[in-house]
Amino acid sequence: MLSRMILLLLALAVQPARDTIAIHAGTMIDPATGTVAKNQIILVRDGKIAEVGSGVVIPPGARRIDLSASWVLPGLMDAHTHITTEGYTPGVRAEADYLTETTARRALRGVRNAELILKAGFTTVRDVGNDANYAAVEVRDAIASGWFAGPTVLTTGKIIAPFGGQSSKISVEQGPFWRFEYIDADTPDDVRKAVRQNIYYGADAIKLVADNSPFPYTREEIAAAVAEARAAGRPVSVHVLGGEAAMNVILGGADSIEHGYDLTDEMLRLMKEKHIALVSTDFPEEHRRMMGLKDAMVGGRTANERIVDRLRRAIAVGTPLVFGSDTFLNHPPLTKADLMRDYFDRWQAIGVPPMTALQALTSNAADLLRIQNARGRIAAGLAADLVATPANPLQDLRALREIQFVMKDGVVIREPAATRQTR
Repeated sequence: MLSRMILLLLALAVQPARDTIAIHAGTMIDPATGTVAKNQIILVRDGKIAEVGSGVVIPPGARRIDLSASWVLPGLMDAHTHITTEGYTPGVRAEADYLTETTARRALRGVRNAELILKAGFTTVRDVGNDANYAAVEVRDAIASGWFAGPTVLTTGKIIAPFGGQSSKISVEQGPFWRFEYIDADTPDDVRKAVRQNIYYGADAIKLVADNSPFPYTREEIAAAVAEARAAGRPVSVHVLGGEAAMNVILGGADSIEHGYDLTDEMLRLMKEKHIALVSTDFPEEHRRMMGLKDAMVGGRTANERIVDRLRRAIAVGTPLVFGSDTFLNHPPLTKADLMRDYFDRWQAIGVPPMTALQALTSNAADLLRIQNARGRIAAGLAADLVATPANPLQDLRALREIQFVMKDGVVIREPAATRQTR
């Protein structure tokens, strides 16, 4: 009887690993550790990375994918997206969208954009609002349910802001129709209630706008949002450019500053000390022209000069940097994915160190989004979110424009024909 059981166990041990994928990575980059390794085997099973290393034994029957001539790294992340909206038209106020855009239409657009973004190599995104009545929550859930292909989507729900959101001078007769996308909150108690509302409707994170009003959020109001959100395990991000409002955001304990074009060195150092990330949204100049934005001078500097200067200073200080594109305009024939790729050229031109850039696109973003134990690294037990390029992104970040292989949760989304192998 015992010998029969042993024979059965041995037979099971040599069964073909039909659900296992073995990826041969010619060069594997792990930004989380800052390491580069040659000729690695990444074994994928049940949507997760099972083993990684040069000596990994490939089980019989495993599907083999040959990326021996490629650079393999974790799937990319964009922490500042608007996947359900593309409505910015030069010369037309953004609020005009509310007259024609239903939440259902926003959700359908989000599904379409999600598929394009995933194929471009972004396996995780955070939608930071402007999604009508929680359209991004529905997109997130539909993708998670397997109805559509798309990245892991995290959402902040409606944007919390002082009265009026990010609009200005809407006529009294029209009423507060900005509440299609915003929650008015003008006191610490208002802010707490707004945070709870967003979480009730499914938000994974919280976003506030601190300085689009003559009444910027105080330190107490920021702290109220942070306390309420963290009690529910959600991070808080705040749209702010600089000045007193930015200092209130930093001292109030937010998890990230979005944009921050006018942050001082003191603010950047405080952010480093408090582990507050800069989600930098460094708009390429051509994008600003597409939007019809005038390059108004502030403090004797153009918008581009402010963006570049504070990014270089943030890197020099060591402020945690997280990638965010903030692509929200509609500019056919370019897709949202095309516009996101333009940021690789932008950072290459500015001189962002390649490993710093890859960390901002992967492990730093995972830390901010609080998914570091599930995604953002190439390690056993984490989700098999992987991308590969034919050229070395550590030599030229623009190699990320040519991503040729995408895997999401162990499913191959995009693969060059030359790498396909049968069992």
